[in-house]
Amino acid sequence: MSAVPLPPLPPTPASEEGYRPAGRSIADIVDREHQQLLALLDQLTGPDATPQEGLAVLTAALSRHLSAEEQYLLPAVRAALPTATGRVAAEIDADAALLAALKGLTDEALTDVAERVRRHVDGVDGLVAELRAVATEEELVRLGNRLEIAEEAAPTRPHPGTPATPPWNRIVEPAVGVVDKVLDAVTRRPTYLEDLPEPPRG
Repeated sequence: MSAVPLPPLPPTPASEEGYRPAGRSIADIVDREHQQLLALLDQLTGPDATPQEGLAVLTAALSRHLSAEEQYLLPAVRAALPTATGRVAAEIDADAALLAALKGLTDEALTDVAERVRRHVDGVDGLVAELRAVATEEELVRLGNRLEIAEEAAPTRPHPGTPATPPWNRIVEPAVGVVDKVLDAVTRRPTYLEDLPEPPRG
């Protein structure tokens, strides 16, 4: 097993054999979010779509998701799997293009965004499978904890021009996220799946 670089964390208690930190694996979190995003896209393109609310939630969910992945998942993949460096770079470029497509998202642009999201899911799922094969469960859970923290602080609007790699994205993204959340509160903009009349099941 190859050690995955992590931010400073409390040491594992030496006296507790088989110690496992609390939380969910980054692989499980990303898989769940990908399924939710695909389910939301199916709902938005179906006969009972709720375009305005749904587009706002899709934009916010994707903005948070991509930000957190770029802060923790993709750097971990790059460090643990040197042969995947080119694929990680391609995902970062694709993320920037997806964020640009999300700006001012309309019904007319939804088909293009949906195709980009499906390509994102396919590409990242492949990287996650390879990371799962070389990282320990403890490392995956600790990365999952960091991903969830990053996602809560992440922007809720697309900002394709912000830094996409550490350390700068871990500094800039939370700051931008604060501004986004103030705007969301002022405009009463929905940003979570639970804000929809019928949240998709993924």
